[in-house]
Amino acid sequence: MAKEQILADLKKAIETWDIKLVQEATNAAINEKLPIGEIIGDGLGKGMEVVGVRFDKAEIFLPQVVAASKTMEAALKILEPLMAAGEGALKGTVVMATVEGDIHEIGKNVCCAMLRGAGFNVIDLGCDVTAQDFLDAADENEAQVLGGSALMTTTLEAQRELVEAVKETESPYKCIFGGAPCSQAWCDEIGADGYSETANEIIELVGKLIA
Repeated sequence: MAKEQILADLKKAIETWDIKLVQEATNAAINEKLPIGEIIGDGLGKGMEVVGVRFDKAEIFLPQVVAASKTMEAALKILEPLMAAGEGALKGTVVMATVEGDIHEIGKNVCCAMLRGAGFNVIDLGCDVTAQDFLDAADENEAQVLGGSALMTTTLEAQRELVEAVKETESPYKCIFGGAPCSQAWCDEIGADGYSETANEIIELVGKLIA
């Protein structure tokens, strides 16, 4: 099967959350000895980008993003032995959570799905997570980036606390934030390393910080 067709099938499988197609296309890609970077970046990842754009435009909703993410995970499971062999190791590790005092998870869940789809290792700590829990998880998993979501104005301060905790402990982690009340101006004010307005932007942001 031609490389272009395989990549097109991988992309289409994610866009249509077709697990059977993604398994067939991933196995075909391995048989054709396509590099893992191409399988994820030019096939699966492109499909996830489309899903992200459609989500931002409210053409699809969280269940569809989760379905696309599960389709992605089915492909990554097949690729796992090759990635473990160092052929296309995951791009980096991100610890994601909704900050302390906040229990809203939808935006964070979408961001986790997008990052996994783009080939990052994502440690999702859930919601109402303290700065210390972020740091402990980052230490345990050798993460590079900490992503904290806040959906209430009252919990924005927890984002500041995370930045301060990273500075106080002289940890090497980059802090990125998002959520309805969050903004670029706020991230600049608290000394964060990045701000993602939409789930689709987070892939490029994390990619730049880890590069």
